[in-house]
Parts: sequence; C-alpha cells; structure tokens
Amino acid sequence: VQLQASGGGLVQAGDSLRLSCAGSGRTFPNYNMGWFRQAPGKEREFVTAITWNGGITWYADSVKGRFTISRDNAQNTVSLQMNNLRLEDTARYYCAADRDRFGYVGGGYKRPESYDYWGRGTLVTVSS
Repeated sequence: VQLQASGGGLVQAGDSLRLSCAGSGRTFPNYNMGWFRQAPGKEREFVTAITWNGGITWYADSVKGRFTISRDNAQNTVSLQMNNLRLEDTARYYCAADRDRFGYVGGGYKRPESYDYWGRGTLVTVSS
C-alpha cells in the first residue's frame, strides 16, 4: 500500500490543523494506522494510532486531549485533527500502516518497527 500524508503547514500556537493520510489499495481498511512525528535532531516519536476498524485509539501523553485520530475506510483515509497547537508540535508528521491487526498488542502501536508501510510525511511548523 502507498500512503500520502497532506495538510501540513505553518500555523501559530493555539491554532488548529487537520492532517490527512490517503492510502492506496483495497487492503487499506485491514490495516491498523499510526501517526508519528520527527522534529529536527530528534528521534521519530509516536503520536497516535487507530485499529483497522476504528474501535481502539491511542495517544501520546503530549497530545492527549488536543489531537484526535479518525479513519474513513470507505475513502481509504486516516485523519489527524490537531487543536491548540504548541511550538513543540513542530515536526514532520508521518502516517504508517501495520498489516498485523494484532500488532498493537504489548504496545506495538507505538513502536515504529511495528509498521510495514510509511508515507513521506508532511511538515507542520508552529510559530509563536
């Protein structure tokens, strides 16, 4: 499957932004999906994830209450609504797909190595 993230941009602290990840192929609805981000000079970090049917979601503590992940399997898309953005949210955001429906077990959802497919990312810059 190919993933394409979009929706990034330059915003001010406190603003909102909605990222989208479009997936190709008929198997997209079978995959658990995740969003990760990587700031310059830092490791890639987990942001949020959602199971293939949208039944379970997880969030990093740093974004809990501000970010919301959702998916539309009919459209092969996963979205990330980001509210009340902070300077520290500045990063390139990547969407990723995990073929293993049970890959989330044991915290797999927050490990980059659990994911099989990655998009190129979209840049989010939050200014003061």
